[in-house]
Amino acid sequence: MAPALGDGEFDNDDYYSLLNVRREATQEELKGSYRRLCMLYHPDKHRDPELKRQAEQLFNLVHQAYEVLSDPQSRAIYDIYGKRGLDVDGWEVVERKRTPVEIREEFERLQREREERRLQQRTNPKGMISVGVDATDLFDRYEEDYEDVPGGGFPHVEINKMHISQSIEAPLTTSDTAVLSGSLSTHNGNGGGNINVALRRVTSAKGWGEVEFGAGDTHGPLVGMKIFRNLTARCFVTTQCGLHFSSRGVRPSCTTMLARHLDKNTMGYLQWRWGTQSSMNTSIVRDTKTSHFTLAMQLGIPHSFMMMSYQYKFQDDDQTKVKGSIKAGFFGTVVEYGAERKISRHSVLGATVSVGVPQGISLKIKLNRASQTYFFPIHLTDQLLPSAVFYATVGPLVFYLAIQRLVIRPYVRAQKEQDLEKHRESSASDIARKRQEAESAVLLMQESVRRIIETEESKMGLIILNAWYGKFVTDNSQRHERAKVIDVTVPLQCLVKDSKLILTEATKSGLPGFYDPCVGEEKSLKVLYQFQGVMHQVLSPEEEALRIPKQSHRIDADT
Repeated sequence: MAPALGDGEFDNDDYYSLLNVRREATQEELKGSYRRLCMLYHPDKHRDPELKRQAEQLFNLVHQAYEVLSDPQSRAIYDIYGKRGLDVDGWEVVERKRTPVEIREEFERLQREREERRLQQRTNPKGMISVGVDATDLFDRYEEDYEDVPGGGFPHVEINKMHISQSIEAPLTTSDTAVLSGSLSTHNGNGGGNINVALRRVTSAKGWGEVEFGAGDTHGPLVGMKIFRNLTARCFVTTQCGLHFSSRGVRPSCTTMLARHLDKNTMGYLQWRWGTQSSMNTSIVRDTKTSHFTLAMQLGIPHSFMMMSYQYKFQDDDQTKVKGSIKAGFFGTVVEYGAERKISRHSVLGATVSVGVPQGISLKIKLNRASQTYFFPIHLTDQLLPSAVFYATVGPLVFYLAIQRLVIRPYVRAQKEQDLEKHRESSASDIARKRQEAESAVLLMQESVRRIIETEESKMGLIILNAWYGKFVTDNSQRHERAKVIDVTVPLQCLVKDSKLILTEATKSGLPGFYDPCVGEEKSLKVLYQFQGVMHQVLSPEEEALRIPKQSHRIDADT
């Protein structure tokens, strides 16, 4: 089932788990499970007013689950978007669709209408801060030049350039957006800035257009236009033209890019640039789940080059990537290698070593934090020195490992605990409700369980001796373990039929008589049962199907 609507909201009503049926259950399977639970929870079976009230609540809950899953349209909505997908305004006036695809399309239309009402409240801020560091004195210094200079024994490291840019989007209508952006730059004491305003309109599902106006002391006034158009399902074109006004006159420029999908994972690009720096560029980019490959060639003024890069993506939780590239042209040759890794939920840290002739050796550090980018290019030396390559490679790695152990891991661990605690606090009322429902269900099951046990004992069938559900610990702290689990012996015995217990692949916390004792943590079901006079035991992970009895669960006499 797709995630329900509204991030961070609590939703523990798994109808499939409540009825203990497969997600592919037929109408007959649904009806059979529904009848059995109705017999268990029917209010007329109880004379005690409190038990009668509790039975009525559980009976209505089971009836609600059956109504949703037995109706094809409601079931399709629930399967795709969860329980809250049924509560979206507008479903009551929607023509009853036949397929989940049509229902998904209708749902997305209703969602778009909701998004339009919140349109004026949204922006998309993006920013970048780049700080250039000149550290060539670390490797290129000559000691005799500093012998008579006070403090000359220490290398001189300075910031020689800086660039700051920021942009925000302001939606005007569903198809029109205004973009405001600006930047400030300085290099060796000289700098400037500019500001730009762009108006973008989505003309159709196939394209959009943008008009841009800018002013500043870097390039002078600017008037530009950009057009994007899908030519076919596999091909699109982008054209950008501009006029730069300065004291030297008007400088026109134009860039056109044609792109085409060569296959599922490969794109081909052709780009023409006309102006003060004219060029033609062609490239092939292949992006898969595990790798990213680029091959590019440019012919132009003043630079022509060939470039090849490869990036390998590790399939781990930190989204680690290693990359390497080589670029050769009229300006020389540059070899780069590096890595990047996710260090928190919204942050990615990367480092790249650049070795080139005649550029020298540089270390580039980049931190992406949500939509903000922080870039630190550090120029180490103008020469090809093995020592500079070594320190540029090993230094960031050692620094990262130290920061990872001393700062990042403790921070991430504390953040997870804080988020978990907030989730528990926000869902406390729902957890209390589920716990009360579970305790009520256990009370209502007592008579049925007694009859089931008598029947199973008469034929040496399946008897649930003990069953616990929750988080189990491995430190042999029995008291701590009891605080993390709940006793579900009665609910499991109630599900026994013909000396068999079958649990489907669903969240076990939704089963009758169950609730979640440790929200947000991994849970398991531990069962000790007797079958044909022999003891058995099994530990079943959450959302994993379970069938008992099984020979593999048998406890040996020596155990």
